[in-house]
Amino acid sequence: MNNVSGKRKKMKLSAMAKREEKWALIFVAAPVIGFLLFMAYPIIFAFFTSLTTWNGAKGLAGMLDRFCGFDNYIKLFGDAKFWKTLLTTTIYLIGIPIGMILGLLLAMGMNRKIPGVRVLRTMYYVPVISSLVAVSILWAWVYNYDYGLLNVIIKSLTGLHGPNWLGDEVLIKVSMIIFMVWKGLGTSIILYLAGLQNIPRSYYEAAMVDGANGFQKFKNITLPLLSPVTFYIMITTLIGGFQVFVEVQVMTTNGGIGYSAATMVYYLYQKAFESYQLGYASAIAIILALIIFVITAINFWGQDKWVKTID
Repeated sequence: MNNVSGKRKKMKLSAMAKREEKWALIFVAAPVIGFLLFMAYPIIFAFFTSLTTWNGAKGLAGMLDRFCGFDNYIKLFGDAKFWKTLLTTTIYLIGIPIGMILGLLLAMGMNRKIPGVRVLRTMYYVPVISSLVAVSILWAWVYNYDYGLLNVIIKSLTGLHGPNWLGDEVLIKVSMIIFMVWKGLGTSIILYLAGLQNIPRSYYEAAMVDGANGFQKFKNITLPLLSPVTFYIMITTLIGGFQVFVEVQVMTTNGGIGYSAATMVYYLYQKAFESYQLGYASAIAIILALIIFVITAINFWGQDKWVKTID
């Protein structure tokens, strides 16, 4: 028996193989270092900050002097303003299914050979690549009560003055949802278009031979085979939906009338950078992160029941 039995003989690598191994380690290390620096460290730092009443003064030494345990979390659960912003953030999520349905319908329309379809695709995608601040300013003008485009159109059609879109506690939420649906529609259309073009034509041809009508093909072929795309859009828009901030900051004054348009991130921002309650703001951030994590985990847990793939 060979005296090296039971042990793997180490292969001697050539100079080129060693170089490749070194570069491979560098490429693998880059995302790991990025994760540790930009994800793990901020999360740990935010959690530790949430256990203090730190206001940013005196650096890290000042933070250690203001340790308060879980007081910020206890205070948070009794904070009516926090619950109001959580409710408003949840209401804004209504725009997600609306945007997905509209995106699917428009993608199906654009998947046909019609004149000018490329121009249409570009037009719908322009809001996605536009600055969020710029389009928020534009829509603030559209919703303006006195001279906004929307009320000008309503008055020209009906002779009546339109409502105060950003000055009413209910309408301001509706206005925000419309804006968010418009802003995210281009992404849904592009993703659904890619999914539609990935479905083999032979599936539809076989369904036609079996006598299936348009609705049956949509229900039994299109919808199931688009479920991976639907799942991806749902996850990403849910995460983005909980992080709404810029629109509220630009289109409203102090979160809108009665704080009716303020979201959790907007409240977090005010606590951190206007009131300098960094510990309290960090507690909001940790709660928000937990909510997003739980919802995402539930979605991944349940995906096997409805997400289908092409075999």
